[in-house]
Formats: sequence, C-alpha cells, structure tokens
Amino acid sequence: MHTWGGSMASSSPDAPRSCDCFVSVPPASAIPAVIFAKNSDRPRDEVQEVVFIPAGTHNPGSRLQCTYIEVEQVWKTHAVILSRPSWLWGAEMGANELGVCIGNEAVWTKEPVGEGEALLGMDLLRLALERSSTAQEAVHVIAGLLDRYGQGGSCREDPEPFCYHNTFLLADRTEAWVLETAGRLWAAQRIQGGARNISNQLSIGTDISAEHPELRSHAKAQGWWTGQGIFDFAKVFSLTQQPVRMEAAKARFRAGCEMLQRQQGSITAEVMMDILRNKESGICMDSGGFRTTASMVSVLPQDPTKPCVHFLTATPDPSRSVFKPFIFEVGVSQCPQVLSPTFGAQDPVRIVPRFQSQVDRRHSLYRGHQAALRLMEDGQEQAQQLRTKQQSLEQEGLAALRGLLTGEQTPPPQGLGSLFQAFVEREQQAYA
Repeated sequence: MHTWGGSMASSSPDAPRSCDCFVSVPPASAIPAVIFAKNSDRPRDEVQEVVFIPAGTHNPGSRLQCTYIEVEQVWKTHAVILSRPSWLWGAEMGANELGVCIGNEAVWTKEPVGEGEALLGMDLLRLALERSSTAQEAVHVIAGLLDRYGQGGSCREDPEPFCYHNTFLLADRTEAWVLETAGRLWAAQRIQGGARNISNQLSIGTDISAEHPELRSHAKAQGWWTGQGIFDFAKVFSLTQQPVRMEAAKARFRAGCEMLQRQQGSITAEVMMDILRNKESGICMDSGGFRTTASMVSVLPQDPTKPCVHFLTATPDPSRSVFKPFIFEVGVSQCPQVLSPTFGAQDPVRIVPRFQSQVDRRHSLYRGHQAALRLMEDGQEQAQQLRTKQQSLEQEGLAALRGLLTGEQTPPPQGLGSLFQAFVEREQQAYA
C-alpha cells in the first residue's frame, strides 16, 4: 500500500482542515466553570448536522460500524450531542451527558500518514465521548483505540483522499487535557488552571503529563532525538519543512493565545463566542474553498448540581449564526430541523470506490440559513434586521444560562430538555 510521508500528505493547496479549539479553566474563567469552544473549519459546502444519540446498553461481543471500519462495541455508552459533517459516523466536536467535551484538529508530523482506512480522528472523538466519564478517561480511551485500530482514511467527501493525524482538546467540569498524536504514538498535557488553545500543530513541548510508552524510544530509533537532555515532543515530532497551511495555523494559534491571555480571569461564554467570530485572525475562516462550517461553546459548571450548557450553531460562519443552548435533561430528543437526510446503502461514502458522486445533505435549518446569508449579503436594511433577530435570540439563550448558573431560574427539567429544539424553531421562523 502506498504511504504518504507527512509532507506529501499535506501538499494539497486547498486543504479542508484548519480548526481552532479553546478552553478556559478557573481561575481564567470569570465564573466557577470550565468553558470549552471550537470552530470547525471544513470544505466550504460541507454540511454539519447536530445529532443527539441517547445512552445505550449493547450485547457483549457486538460490533460497531464507524465511518470506514468496525470496532468492538462496549456494553454501555453515554448519551452524546454531536456536531458532525453529515457524511461520516464520528464528530468534529461534541459533549456527553456527564459534561465531557472534545474537539479535534488535523495535524501533520514526521510520522507518515497512511492512506489505509482505519478510525478517523472524528470517530475517535465520538467513541471517547460515548465511553468516558472524565476528560482524563477520554485520553485513555483514545490512546487504547489508537493502539488497537490506528487512525487513517480520507477526511473529506472527495475521490482524491485527504488524510491527517489528530490533536484533541478534552474538557470536563474540573480540568482539561490536550492530546496530540503521531500515528499510534501520543503525548498528553493536563491543564488544571488557566486558558489553552490548539490550532493544527503540535503544541506540547516538555510539559508532558502522560505519553505512549514507546514515544521516546521510537524518536530515538528514527534519529529524531539523541536521547540526551530534555525531551520536547513538539520539537522532536514536528515536520522540519512545515507545509504552508501549518504556517498559517501558527498565526491563528498565536492570535488565539493572545486573545485568551488578554481576557484571563474574565473569560465567559460570550468572550469565547467573540473569539470564534474573529475574522481578522482567520479564526472565523472563509478562504480558498473552506470556511468555519459549525461552531460550539460549552459551559461546564464546577458545581455538579448545575447543568452543563452546550451552545451549537449547526450552521456556517459564526459571525452570522446563532449559538443555541442544548442541555441534557428530561425529554431531550433529536431536533429534526438540524438532521441531514440519509441515503443508506446508496450513500457515496458506502459505495467503493468512495465519493464518486455528490448528494444534497442540507438540513432544513441549513437551507433557511443559506437563504438568510444571501439576503445579508444583498440588502443593507434587511441584513441588519436579520442580524438583530439572530442577536436577540442568542441573548435569550445566554440569559437562560446566567439564570441557571446563579440559581435564579429553576425551570422544570423537561423545559430544559426541549430548549435547543425551541431555539432552532424560532431561528427558522426568523428566516422564513
């Protein structure tokens, strides 16, 4: 089988991946909560759906079909909310009912990227959410799956494969972890306070909290590290010749870092939303065939009696989208307006060779939002009216969050379970 070396695998000029993930752990947060955020930057016309999967119990020995390969199912899985490109099984970002949140990023290292089909980084993300009760456990779940199944396969709906390895930002109510991979190898860093971001590059240096047992011996055997002195993961495993888009990621990483540092101690959900909407830095992306196709901000209170609130857009361009609150509570179910149509065995992802044709995956909110974006680009007055409607809807969601955090609002649990659905319906009405 032909294997791409790291530099070759990243040679497509229009690479459809460049995400940014952020986390704030008290005392960096303005409130006693961990705050997680991600922009998912993908091929321009790719549709992202928001999918709710209830908790489940499974038969011993049963198999689970992921995007390309099957894995062994576990007996019990947690309920999850996922924001995912609607052609694949995994997710770009999401949360589980216990308040674990994960976002992933593409990365290229000295370790070659194979073209063989294995688990996508997005599959690893969903599997970890379904199987973990803390961010630390999620790190171990991903490490175990990497060891057993590996990572690989094309990450876009295109006959020309595009492959990469992954980095992950994982958070729960008490702390966050960064997990960075190179093939089956990995290093992880624990964040127990402060703010942190990741952007398509290795960022763990010498501060390693956990690692693959063969990480250093492999680096030594490859001649990447002498075995002398302090081991710097990013320095040892990063490509000497960085692809153009990884250079661009460096600028976004620095900009994200600066924005977080400026707001240290006063980071809120709104601050994270503003960062995700920042076009100047490229964090809110729209260039060369790809853009921010969906965004997410999660507030994970340290007080376990308060609910975690996950804000999801389900539409592209956060600067012209609504962050809508989702809460795991009584009566929560799938919101049909943000679910893409399915094509079963006729789906181009299921027919080998894959992706020889295109299908229309737009869900109804996406269609409404598309029409609204066109209006926003055309008419001044209408554009302003629409944006005002979007902003007031979002403010309502943020007010509900504040009420829940302060304890001033104690709505019935079933009201919370259907909150996301209600906000989606109102957003759709605004576009009608």
